Amino acid sequence: MKTEKKTGADRTQPAVRDEWWSDERIQSFMALDTSADEAPDFHVLIKAYRGMVPEAFSRFIAFFIEAGRNINEKNYRGETILKITSEHKNSKKYAEILKQAGAES
Repeated sequence: MKTEKKTGADRTQPAVRDEWWSDERIQSFMALDTSADEAPDFHVLIKAYRGMVPEAFSRFIAFFIEAGRNINEKNYRGETILKITSEHKNSKKYAEILKQAGAES
């Protein structure tokens, strides 16, 4: 069943633009479960990209690399997170964060 998109006060989830992200909350993304169809590090990266504001994402990437995770892991289509963020119109900040961390397309 398709419903209309909720806006303003009718939204069921809060916007993430103005909230503070603690280190613990950011690091909790690294423990996300993955499906059998998706590479674990790619899954974590895409979830962080979709769920975090750029400042939190930048801190997440530092934790991610420090933990020895693979920033260049590809999805089942052979795409890296940098390739995906580079193609999205409003994701320039995310792509720059990834490039500065050594990500490759």
